[in-house]
Amino acid sequence: MERSRIAVAGASGLIGGALVRSLASDGHEVVRLVRREPRGTDEVRWDPEGGRVDAAGLAGCAAVVNLAGAGVGDRRWTDAYKQRIRDSRVNGTAALARAVASLADADRPRVFVNGSAIGYYGETGDRAVDESAPAGSGFLPEVCVEWEEAAAPAREAGVRTAFTRTGLVVSREGGAWGRLFPLFRAGLGGRMGDGRQYWSFVALHDEVAAIRHLLDTDGLSGPFNITAPNPLTNREITAAMGRVLRRPTVFPVPAPVLRSVLGEMAGDVLGSARVLPTRLLDSGFRFAFPDVEGAIRAAL
Repeated sequence: MERSRIAVAGASGLIGGALVRSLASDGHEVVRLVRREPRGTDEVRWDPEGGRVDAAGLAGCAAVVNLAGAGVGDRRWTDAYKQRIRDSRVNGTAALARAVASLADADRPRVFVNGSAIGYYGETGDRAVDESAPAGSGFLPEVCVEWEEAAAPAREAGVRTAFTRTGLVVSREGGAWGRLFPLFRAGLGGRMGDGRQYWSFVALHDEVAAIRHLLDTDGLSGPFNITAPNPLTNREITAAMGRVLRRPTVFPVPAPVLRSVLGEMAGDVLGSARVLPTRLLDSGFRFAFPDVEGAIRAAL
């Protein structure tokens, strides 16, 4: 994509922050969506839970990227927080999609890249799934289905719309791995539960590169799994963390302990999601860090 004006929602998050730095380094003008009063022309006011956005601020943007949403792993899942997880994604996406669709043809973005997650597939056990698989059952799959459906106004207005079904991002700066690194560095890391559940990971570098690929490549629309090509079990990832960090990994966390501490969210940690990035690979994308040790080293 030529140097353009690109709007990013969720610019303060782990992935959004890295994406903004990548876009800015290549000379793109980044417009951040903010909840407070804008401080300049590079900010647009919005309220994702309330489903409101200043559509005029998006006029002239070549692309809109929506990565906003309350953190799934930030706190215990009470009914109120589950509602916030849903509303921040579904209402925010719907507001952006409506805003994009409301613009005149000349002002309308050419592409809308909207976040999603491999939680779409639910529990897959040992079975490998790609984008052709149906949605699973449970809270996260239901949220992901609604999340993607909320983008319909943009798609129906003729805007190329792609969804990033992201896996577990390997980074020291946040997400699940942001919590794992300190534990493993201290020699307190270990498998979770029986360790046989699959974790579909992706290096932060590859996550950002994949989003850029979806922005830049005409014709790419619909869901794309952003996960490394070879998902591993929690036991295998635990061993890799120990090798890279040169620390013992002898402190397993039993499943009952995780459930008592995390509540319903423990199912996301103990569940198995063996997800493959078939459409991303078929589109010509190549991962810089396809193996977990490389992804861990890149994060360090």
